[in-house]
Amino acid sequence: MSKGVIVLVKLGKQARSVSIVGVGCTPFKNFEDHPQTKGMSEGDAFGYAALEAIQDAGLEPRDIQYFYHGAANPFMIGDSLTPNMQVADWFGVRGIGSVHHSEACCTGYVALQEAVQAVASGTYDVVLSGAVDLAASLPVVDAPGCFRRDFPLSEMLPSIPKVYDRAYGRPFDSAFGISFDNWINKYRWEYDLTAEQIDDALNGVSKSLRRDAVLNPLAFSTKTFEELAKENDLPDADAYLKGFGNPKVTQYLRVTGFEIKCDGAAALVVMPTDMAVARGLDHKVIDVLGTGAAAFEGATPDNEYNGTKVGTQQVYELTGVSPDELDLLFVNDFFLAGDIVAAEEVGYIPRGEAWQYAIDGRMGFDGDKPINTHGGRCNFGHAHGASGVADVVEAVKQMRGEAGATQMPKAPQTTFLRGFGGGQNIRCQILRTHD
Repeated sequence: MSKGVIVLVKLGKQARSVSIVGVGCTPFKNFEDHPQTKGMSEGDAFGYAALEAIQDAGLEPRDIQYFYHGAANPFMIGDSLTPNMQVADWFGVRGIGSVHHSEACCTGYVALQEAVQAVASGTYDVVLSGAVDLAASLPVVDAPGCFRRDFPLSEMLPSIPKVYDRAYGRPFDSAFGISFDNWINKYRWEYDLTAEQIDDALNGVSKSLRRDAVLNPLAFSTKTFEELAKENDLPDADAYLKGFGNPKVTQYLRVTGFEIKCDGAAALVVMPTDMAVARGLDHKVIDVLGTGAAAFEGATPDNEYNGTKVGTQQVYELTGVSPDELDLLFVNDFFLAGDIVAAEEVGYIPRGEAWQYAIDGRMGFDGDKPINTHGGRCNFGHAHGASGVADVVEAVKQMRGEAGATQMPKAPQTTFLRGFGGGQNIRCQILRTHD
């Protein structure tokens, strides 16, 4: 280097374009209750998704150069401290480099980010990344991984505060600083809406997402709200959603507005775009344009709102994409209000209008503003860290035109994913079909 010359490295931009070439996903079910998954361990599930992604990419396990393993809570849910090394044999990659990571329910989005960065940097060319959580049960300690037991609330609830800062979060009961209602409450007053209008909007989202999930063979939910209404001698889905069996458990959210905890795993394979194109794959190549990241610890007021705002600004600046280019949105909605408020914050739906879009049924897979075409956390199911990767899997299938019964009328070109986890971590990612 010449004397006096200063080299500046600008962080954020990818050094080379990276594309998703393979995806895989298990059913999102209570594994012990589902014939296809009964008896599966976390290693089985991760291997299932990984092998499916490798095959989808037209590769063999020996082609994988490095892998990432994500799980929201490996010690409690998996009885394991180094799960990445322990699953390598399950999909034929013994001895290659790997790392485990955990970012609560944002784990799956970080899984994509880390894989892309490993390839964009030039360190590796073919990377697998996935996540797994058997969130509906607990391991039998010191027994083989296929042995599971019930996961009672008495054991689950004490674990939640461990996500939060010991010095500041716990004294303020930050386990519930996830703030189920604060953003939708802010939204209500900002646009002068009534509680009834918010209720109708959230129920509208529920109906669209449940229909999408029932049509997806991997989803937890198998009955629409119309079917449940009929079984309960109620006239329609609205009567069911507002009925005695679906009470409000916060100021706004009903039982159907919260995540369905289940078991699941999902995986993806990435490589440089030029390599992906040169391979002549039978399916479309999906480019990962960029990731915006933010993290506001649990005691921060309006942390989901602030994190989404910051992450969105970053990813638009990094990629040059504008909101009017988006064809599909994924929001990790472990409480349903996120589908309304995040859709406006990322610019997918005009401000102050998403609540009416929800009531009008415009967010379903065949609507003009589809969100979570697999049904989202409250209907597809929520397997903690694995759910973000499942979002990517569904996005890729939609963009390829391979989503089956819930395929959008026109395959989306550009997809935005808003990830949120532990009431703190945010990732905002944009995918685009390669021309």
